[in-house]
Amino acid sequence: MTTTATGQRRPTLFKDGFDLGRLLLQGRAFFALIAIIVVFSVLSPNYFTVGNILTMSSHVAVYAILAIGMLLVILNGGIDLSVGSTLGFSGVIAGFLMQGVQIGGVTLYPALWVVVLIACGAGALVGLINGVLIARFKVAPFVATLGMLYVVRGVGLLMTNGLTYNDLAGQPDLGNTGFDWLGFNRLLGLPIGVAIMIIVAVVVSLLLNRTRFGRWLYASGGNERASELSGVPVKRVKVRVYVLSGLFASIAGLILSSELTSASPTAGNSYELTAIAAVVIGGAALTGGIGTVRGTLLGAFVIGFLSDGLVIIGVSSYWQTVFTGAVIVLAVLLNAVQYRGRPRRSATKPSNDSAGSAPAPQTSSAATS
Repeated sequence: MTTTATGQRRPTLFKDGFDLGRLLLQGRAFFALIAIIVVFSVLSPNYFTVGNILTMSSHVAVYAILAIGMLLVILNGGIDLSVGSTLGFSGVIAGFLMQGVQIGGVTLYPALWVVVLIACGAGALVGLINGVLIARFKVAPFVATLGMLYVVRGVGLLMTNGLTYNDLAGQPDLGNTGFDWLGFNRLLGLPIGVAIMIIVAVVVSLLLNRTRFGRWLYASGGNERASELSGVPVKRVKVRVYVLSGLFASIAGLILSSELTSASPTAGNSYELTAIAAVVIGGAALTGGIGTVRGTLLGAFVIGFLSDGLVIIGVSSYWQTVFTGAVIVLAVLLNAVQYRGRPRRSATKPSNDSAGSAPAPQTSSAATS
């Protein structure tokens, strides 16, 4: 059995060596996804086809990109309730710019790359505000991001007067075409959204496992006080994860708006809960310091494939909500079972590591669970 700090045993329900129960518990997201595919393939011959898998994966891509940003925040021991509003807000900004911007009696139509950069910058700005409120002014993450949820959603409603931008195709003579490329084109046979999801997942995985920032993030999520005393720039890490969360929310919002060919200020409503659910189903601990990109992707696919499967076999939307909620509750319960007995984040006395080096997270599964 692996150990953490001196005298602390890794919390587990099982004995040393191989154990089927431990395997099922730790790999629950993967086995749940396999079960979903098998069940719905039996119930519908159209479920497990190449075309449908790619279609469902394009839907999952929005959840997954959003959830990867949420993973970074949760690894830090925080929460970001504003990502759903940020997702919708980025689409609104794109729609607003695509309709043309009037400056001094002249209407300007920004190029597509300018629209994308401005929309992503707006999402990063929302994340920056969240990070500063939480890291510098010590506002509770739940309160700060809940407030930003309403602020961002309200700004989007003011910009559109509560309406939806229904035409984002642009006009060739104005040079603002190409926005639908994100939602409908393919790269090497993959929908663009899926390709972006893969790129984001690879980049963030490398960031977490191959960089100093990743070590700092796991350490500060495991024990923030000990990390701070050991030289980790805890506040800087906290601000950065919220900026990245806002950035990824904007990317997801642009993909969603392109797929829907419209931008609504109410888009992304409750998506923050879906993102949190994907992270939890993937095995991350809401207390921070434990979680992987791989698990988060599996969690997003579980939610997406389950939702689409229920639609394909004609289950009522009300029952879809019930089933999805039951899966989330079960995932939280299994997380509680897996991590029970985990030491509190402030329970371990900091070591005398040299300045700038990150102390190990307080659980041995921080980078592997």
